[in-house]
Amino acid sequence: MTIQQLRYVIAIGRELSFAKASEILGVSQPTLSAMLRKLEEELDVIIFERDNKKVEPTALGRKIIRQAEAALVEIERISEIVSEEKEGTRGRFALSVGPTIAPYILPNFIKFYARDYPDVELSVRELKTESMLEALGRGLIDAGIAISGASGAGIFEIPLYTEKFYVYLSEACLNRFDVFDPAKLEHENMWIMKEAQCFRDSAFSFCKARAKGRRVYEAGSIETLIRIVDENGGFTIIPEMHLRLLDERQQINVRPIDGRYLSERRVSMYIRADYVRRRMLNSVTNTLVRFMPDNMLDPRIKKFGIIL
Repeated sequence: MTIQQLRYVIAIGRELSFAKASEILGVSQPTLSAMLRKLEEELDVIIFERDNKKVEPTALGRKIIRQAEAALVEIERISEIVSEEKEGTRGRFALSVGPTIAPYILPNFIKFYARDYPDVELSVRELKTESMLEALGRGLIDAGIAISGASGAGIFEIPLYTEKFYVYLSEACLNRFDVFDPAKLEHENMWIMKEAQCFRDSAFSFCKARAKGRRVYEAGSIETLIRIVDENGGFTIIPEMHLRLLDERQQINVRPIDGRYLSERRVSMYIRADYVRRRMLNSVTNTLVRFMPDNMLDPRIKKFGIIL
């Protein structure tokens, strides 16, 4: 069994296609098929069921693929340790960002990262938290950025920043108050997006308060919620970093939240507990420092960066 064979098995398992796997690996399909047959003969098992229409791993094959991924992560860590010491910040880096965070950080992040780290081959994927944790565990990504408090076994969480939320009101509500108090809007429609607006650590949870409004609708994006409020009345809540995306008329519709009901979200970076590429992780935090509001960033990140 060779490292090359492990790479081949992993590629076939991910793509479920010999043609796509061979293209990614840069080898011919006959070579790929021959190497797989050789490994199956050596192990005396069938790893993939294949015919002219599809390629599917067997039950045992799935276990072998997972173990191959784990083994390859450990093997590649040797090269990462050497590269970190000899070459600095260069090579491949795969990052995931949660879909409710991505619109606010990715445009500037990609711009500054490309300028400051031209020797890094950066790839970014939008993944929900559960998928991010699975991808980290399988070594498919190097790090993920998501809402805090989601660590799993073997996953390390690094706090990045804390973001306040504000209330966005329809114009019909504007003359009622200057600061949001849930008790004053019991008769209004509340519009929320569960993925972005349900908070573990807030004094007031908009998800728990669904009964306060006549009805609650769940939308797919903050921008959609704002348009719903503009056209239908009621209110929603928006993250602090969305404020700069509002036009002048919409800015007038924003209210702070009464301190008794303060709502915020904390955002963290997630890595495998045995991850070793400290400089690469600091390339992420250094980039965030370039454009994130200073008051939002975790003080330890600003002062020390990431220390493994």
